[in-house]
Amino acid sequence: MTTRLYTHPIYLEHLTPSGHPERPDRLRAIGRALEHESFDDLDRVESPQADPSAVLLAHPEEYLERVRAAMPEEGQGLVRVDADTSASPKTWEAALTAIGAANAAVDDVFTGKADNVFVAARPPGHHAERATAMGFCLFNNAAIAARHAQKAHGAERVAIVDWDVHHGNGTQDIFWDDRSVLYCSTHQMPLYPGTGAKDETGAGNIVNAPLSAHTGSDVFRDAFRSRILPALDDFRPDLIIISAGFDAHHRDPLAEINLDEADFDWATAELMDRADRFSSNRLVSLLEGGYDLQGLAMSVAVHVRRLMKG
Repeated sequence: MTTRLYTHPIYLEHLTPSGHPERPDRLRAIGRALEHESFDDLDRVESPQADPSAVLLAHPEEYLERVRAAMPEEGQGLVRVDADTSASPKTWEAALTAIGAANAAVDDVFTGKADNVFVAARPPGHHAERATAMGFCLFNNAAIAARHAQKAHGAERVAIVDWDVHHGNGTQDIFWDDRSVLYCSTHQMPLYPGTGAKDETGAGNIVNAPLSAHTGSDVFRDAFRSRILPALDDFRPDLIIISAGFDAHHRDPLAEINLDEADFDWATAELMDRADRFSSNRLVSLLEGGYDLQGLAMSVAVHVRRLMKG
């Protein structure tokens, strides 16, 4: 099993206000965790930068230009894109490099360069709606990667499984009535952004499995077994993309779901099983949330270790 890791120093230069949870230290913590000798066989590749036109796979041109115009120039300070989403002079480059890594990961699994790929990038993406930046997200990396798989590799069915503790309203918005993309999400509810009820089903391609605050492993795994995995089995995807947020960890300060590393290991194994059965092992995992540095580092470590085990 060949597992590739994409990351890049530019992600550390996407700066956020002091005290902001989505901060460069998140990637530093992941980097330290993946320095362990058990990751010596991880195929580490520097993320390429996407052309801005890649954004148009999931967002309209007017939105692309609006975000571009909002970016501060070198020497300027931070700017607010929305109430909790900010940008620094290197944010534009970091965002395009996050997209470049996601699309390169898709290329890798379709061309056989890797069986699966983990992309450690920021800013994250799953809250970015078709024409709205929000929730620390400018562009929807997972949605763009799914469209790239369809356009560049002829994928007919792409599944996006989102286990971030916050609902991926942006991904749901972009694929709301598109039966070629299955979007499945477990998330705490009620919680930001307020979407993700079970009756939000799109064209039958949206599967939400909301979790109540203070629940843990048993409830999370039951939601996976009863709603997410059967939907994947019925859909039989050509590619699985994980919106891999690790903020459902019990240490995380932004939510109240009590998972631990073993739960992410288990969920990873279940999705790898579906990738093996339906999509020739093609699986791409994109970092989303996770704001306690220790919980994030430990969770990413078990996730990537499981990807490497096959």
